[in-house]
Amino acid sequence: MTTITASPPRTDSRWPDRLAPLAAGWLGLWGVLALIGTLTGAGYPFGPNERRGGDDNLLHLVPVDLATPLFAGVLLTAAVVALAMTRPSGRPPGPLRALLVGYGWAVALVLAVVVPDTRVLVILGYLPILIIGAPFGWPPVDYADVFTWALFARFAALAGGLLLAGAVLAWQRRTAGACVGCGRGGTDRGWTTPAAAARWGRWAVGIAAVIPLMYALTRFAWAVGIPFGISREFLTELQDTGLVWAGLGLGAFATVGSILTLGLVQRWGERFPRWMIGLAGRRVPVKLAVVPATLVAIAVTAASLGMIGQPEFWTGIDLAGIPQRLWPVWGVALGAATYAYHLRRRGTCRRCDRG
Repeated sequence: MTTITASPPRTDSRWPDRLAPLAAGWLGLWGVLALIGTLTGAGYPFGPNERRGGDDNLLHLVPVDLATPLFAGVLLTAAVVALAMTRPSGRPPGPLRALLVGYGWAVALVLAVVVPDTRVLVILGYLPILIIGAPFGWPPVDYADVFTWALFARFAALAGGLLLAGAVLAWQRRTAGACVGCGRGGTDRGWTTPAAAARWGRWAVGIAAVIPLMYALTRFAWAVGIPFGISREFLTELQDTGLVWAGLGLGAFATVGSILTLGLVQRWGERFPRWMIGLAGRRVPVKLAVVPATLVAIAVTAASLGMIGQPEFWTGIDLAGIPQRLWPVWGVALGAATYAYHLRRRGTCRRCDRG
């Protein structure tokens, strides 16, 4: 049975007021770099050999020669929008507010979900293996080929998208008369109440936990020599190159992620279990669960959009590929499960005293 508890009152935080200037500075910096790249012909920031942005990215719809000046214009304009949101004011005229909010959310979505593609999720999945194996020379990869400028630019876009999303959300709340910190405009009603979030959150958690577990099972099968969903020849190739062990590592991390996802509706996801010495019985900080789960949900959704743009995604579906075809569902479900956890545990807001 799910335990519905609220966190103790939080201290007042000024973080919503800092997001707009941070977003303006970050986007302005990258907008200037893109403008310099346009004027000097320095090249496309997401990979010099990707003439149309890469096959696993929706940016392939934008020609490279147009992409750099387009990014410069979009980023600089978004920086101006974020800068305008730093000014305290009442509710602006409806059309102006709709324009600023709509443009801000659109740019944030592109930067955080469209630009990163599968590379961000892949590096996050392999990062523990790369860190642990680096002293032993395994996996046998050239780290200069892994941590490239194109990868850094994708992470920079993700950071800019998250900052802009936070700035737009805070300004949207402020101009709507809601609390900037928690978003409440009155008492919780309907699906946002803790009781309602506990109900629909369980469904979201179940879906978000099953899909990565399905992915893990295929990698475990390959590690023990079972060619589940692939040919025997391909499995032999994976074993000869050692990639089967990298897949085993990814499967292990996917299993851990699946278990942690279940914590969003379990008591041990609210209070640390007894075996955690020094933390046993203490409340789990809400952000400790919400922040990493949100980042994973965004990374999975970004990877899903990149894969959807590939023709192979819609053809030649085999058993091993089914879990990856479900990644769009995984990303949405994990995001919903995380939001439900937040609604259940956010407690009373010290900024507005609601809750």
